[in-house]
Amino acid sequence: MEHKHSNYLKVKAIGIDTYRENIIYMRHDCHVCLSEGFTALKRLVVRHKDRDIIATLNVIHNSELLRHGEAALSMEAMARLNVSENDLIEVTHLLPVDSLANVRAKLYGKTLPSEAFQGIINDITQGKYSNIELASFIASCSGDRLRVEEIISLTQAMIHVGHNLDWPAQKVVDKHCIGGLPGNRTTPIVVSIIAAAGLTIPKTSSRAITSPAGTADSVETFTNVNLDLTAIRNVVEKEGGCMVWGGAVKLSPADDILISVERSLDLDSPAQLIASVLSKKAAAGSTHVVIDIPIGDTAKVRSMEEAIRLRDLMLKVSKAINLTLDVVFTDGQQPVGRGIGPALEALDVIAVLQGNKDAPVDLRDRSLKLAARLLEMTGKASGTSGYQLVFNILEKGEAWKKFQAICQAQGRFTEPALGEFKHEVKSDRAGVVARIDNRKLARLAKLCGAPQSPGAGILFLSPLYKKVAPGDTLYTLYSQTRGELDYAKEYLTVNKASILEIL
Repeated sequence: MEHKHSNYLKVKAIGIDTYRENIIYMRHDCHVCLSEGFTALKRLVVRHKDRDIIATLNVIHNSELLRHGEAALSMEAMARLNVSENDLIEVTHLLPVDSLANVRAKLYGKTLPSEAFQGIINDITQGKYSNIELASFIASCSGDRLRVEEIISLTQAMIHVGHNLDWPAQKVVDKHCIGGLPGNRTTPIVVSIIAAAGLTIPKTSSRAITSPAGTADSVETFTNVNLDLTAIRNVVEKEGGCMVWGGAVKLSPADDILISVERSLDLDSPAQLIASVLSKKAAAGSTHVVIDIPIGDTAKVRSMEEAIRLRDLMLKVSKAINLTLDVVFTDGQQPVGRGIGPALEALDVIAVLQGNKDAPVDLRDRSLKLAARLLEMTGKASGTSGYQLVFNILEKGEAWKKFQAICQAQGRFTEPALGEFKHEVKSDRAGVVARIDNRKLARLAKLCGAPQSPGAGILFLSPLYKKVAPGDTLYTLYSQTRGELDYAKEYLTVNKASILEIL
């Protein structure tokens, strides 16, 4: 009790998972709360030795959970502070966050200078923004609210606050898909082909924002993705490429914080998208990047006009940050491959790389197209000869061999496992598949549990223009719990006909 009249409290571990949020739990009658005037949802500075974090206060009115002189921390907060049960922490006020004035100014339509974005991103990275404040910033950047120069400033700010990699190779390549299309897991295939061709491709990927699986979620089903910078360098030096989660190495740490809120909002604005993608490419040390923009009425980019506008913006921003960029427009009318969800998409990847006869042709062809463009834009292939070169690498098994080598260099290769519970969705009529709603299909996969449950998702068997008969299986749902499968089936009772239109 020597700290009764101070701002020190003992840590009690209560095992609450708040995902990426730092939460501190204190009694309503705690002497620190009373003396400092702390109230629920107040943002506080929490210190332990030479570390500090900013945490949101949750007030406990049940006296049995905490004793006087105790505070509890979420699991994320305990990990970041590196504290254990009974360690002492100091709790103090958070000073006013000056950069929030610029967020408010942006909400009212003011054009911000580059230093304003740098201040905002610095404060976000330091954890000074609550989720509500992060949502305000995301909203201020949504739609057409940012000018080109502001997108450049935002991108540069996101590059500067994180780690930056550099490589001895003169040309370092990367690719990215804008997303919004279920499946489309081209990255592991492209990385394997390009590394086998002798180019350097240190691929860092994101986890899902609004989709049933991000690339990192799928790759994690067969190898480790949470590598540190030293491990990444070792893998790339040995094999020429890697497939890792960028958030683990804080290449663009503000982006990962923003993504966690964007996921909750189900929002991915063009400005944030451009800054997110290009900041991570630049931070990873890339010099040449191919961007895949799928176009379709239920994809993220719905029209050619919108795609051209996005392409032109990306080209302007990439030039400002010294990236050589090529943009490829692709078909976004339907899922790519058959799998939707981490493990299901990973199985498609493996089938393509192994050259299985039943491997999804569309995933294979799209991957070859993107890999060919990378070889051509770097001069590794002359003119339009890139496709034949990457085709040969895949056909001869060189890409599969390189894929296995990269996986082993990252720590393991494991066969992806599917969820225990499944449900076949069958056609109740004869006809032809005329339209697919990608957004509703993605929603259905998420209700199955993807991406949080790696084995959850959809095995999609009904591409556009396929003839179906009554009783044919259109797609199969996979879940790791019966409850999640029931949620998905309930969604189907209302949306089955609009997910897949059969005429």
